Amino acid sequence: MRKRMVALVSGRVQNVGYRAFVLRYARALGLDGTVRNLPSGQVEVIAEGDEKSLNQLLTLLRQGPPAARVTDVSVQWGDATGISSGFHIAW
Repeated sequence: MRKRMVALVSGRVQNVGYRAFVLRYARALGLDGTVRNLPSGQVEVIAEGDEKSLNQLLTLLRQGPPAARVTDVSVQWGDATGISSGFHIAW
């Protein structure tokens, strides 16, 4: 059963390759969704897929790429809404 995860990532997560990091791993895990920078300095990740893959992505979100410093990841879970266009960086 497909699930939906919306995560807000805080810390030093902009201008450090965080979106590219998320894109690479989300695609490798076969997830659909988007990652984008927010004006607040956070990064928003919306992903849909199987629960195991979403949990693997969540673990990676808490780590981030080497230059990032993640201080918090808040997550909301729900039922998938039908995103099926792959994973992309949203501008």
